[in-house]
Amino acid sequence: MTESRFEETPPKPGSTPPWSGGPEPQPAPGPVHEPVFNAPWQAVAAVVLIVGGYALQTLFPVDAILAAYAFSPANLTPGRWETIITSIFLHGSWAHAMMNGAFALAFSTPLARLFGPKLEGALLFFGFYVVAGVLANLGYAAVHPGGHGLVVGASGAVSGLMGASARLIGGHGRPGPVFSRPVLGMGAGWILINVIIAVVGGWFLPGQGNAGVAWEAHIAGFAVGVLLIGPFARLAPQD
Repeated sequence: MTESRFEETPPKPGSTPPWSGGPEPQPAPGPVHEPVFNAPWQAVAAVVLIVGGYALQTLFPVDAILAAYAFSPANLTPGRWETIITSIFLHGSWAHAMMNGAFALAFSTPLARLFGPKLEGALLFFGFYVVAGVLANLGYAAVHPGGHGLVVGASGAVSGLMGASARLIGGHGRPGPVFSRPVLGMGAGWILINVIIAVVGGWFLPGQGNAGVAWEAHIAGFAVGVLLIGPFARLAPQD
């Protein structure tokens, strides 16, 4: 820190001294500091749900958790439909949970702002999240009818957030056209990534190891998000 010193000089003849009642000079405005972290609380809650849910999951035997709560298309035949929902809240590793949490934080913010911070808006937000995840799992089941492969993770639900956010970006905060430039651009990029996963596998993704990636649920989730945000937006509370 340094101190500034000012020498007083006598006023010129005929001039008004600065202490004679004239307007005092105003200090220059300082820089405006924006908050470092200003995501809506629903977006933060989605991250806590994903990462905190996996932390809770690690307290129990992996095989028991997967057998009871993971989803597979074969579960639909004996009527174990609840696993379509419970599997959304399970993950395969810390890296898997952290990656989904990061994507959820990025793509849930536009929806949270659309629905607003009150209880009604929060219920719409989390209802959208769960419905997108359920329909994404059903999309996987449609491609693999009767399959026994286990599916866990919020990737389908987060893909739904991505698709919805693309429409909101195209509509400047409201649902824009289904085939707007953001929807087409993000959709093409997401499809390309998942086609690569389908061809070469998900070995390059953090925490995947030899585990498969339900790329079908990712694509289904994005499409569901694009279409689902329209009717959900009509239910959004009006200020």
